[in-house]
Amino acid sequence: MLQTLTERLFDDGDRTDLDPFALFEEWFALAQEAEPNDPHAMALATSDENGLPDVRMVLLNRRDTRGFCFFTNFESEKGRQLLANPQAAMVMHWKSLRRQVRMRGPVERVTEAEADEYFASRAKGSRIASATSRQSRPLASRQQMMDEVAALTAMIGDGDMPRPAHWSGFRIVPVSMEFWKDGEFRLHDRVRFTRHNTGAPWTSTRLYP
Repeated sequence: MLQTLTERLFDDGDRTDLDPFALFEEWFALAQEAEPNDPHAMALATSDENGLPDVRMVLLNRRDTRGFCFFTNFESEKGRQLLANPQAAMVMHWKSLRRQVRMRGPVERVTEAEADEYFASRAKGSRIASATSRQSRPLASRQQMMDEVAALTAMIGDGDMPRPAHWSGFRIVPVSMEFWKDGEFRLHDRVRFTRHNTGAPWTSTRLYP
């Protein structure tokens, strides 16, 4: 009987041919079935110019063997932090599965074509909101924001809402990916995959919980 990738991950056999991206897909497919809300939610950690960490929840919007993408306002705090210091860490915790995946590595901007494609896939109201929001900056009142949204909505009318220049995406290109599975009496399973750079082969290590 063939083992699943997860069974191979946590047994004590050879893991040299295991691909952490393929493992992530196996876990993410389970999360999509089991999580009642937002299986693609992830905590994203960045740091400011003083090295002080910042963390917030964002959505994993795209992924492939290059890395894991999310989209944002580049003039927001996280946008400015990542443009100045292009490296980040993230964690996805699926409580229903009692599993989580952590990763960290350098960050790159997605292409203009990727940003355009994803922006066009969003609801028109969300595109208008992204265009009007001066994310992370002071707001006098909620009414001011709603008035700005209403004004742009009226101006656009039945026309299209193009992607604003300040809105695009980042891709985390992991050099570390860790898979954690809950175990009885806190005897959890942890395996970490690492590589020296984004083009190097992966190695894996089992860790104490």
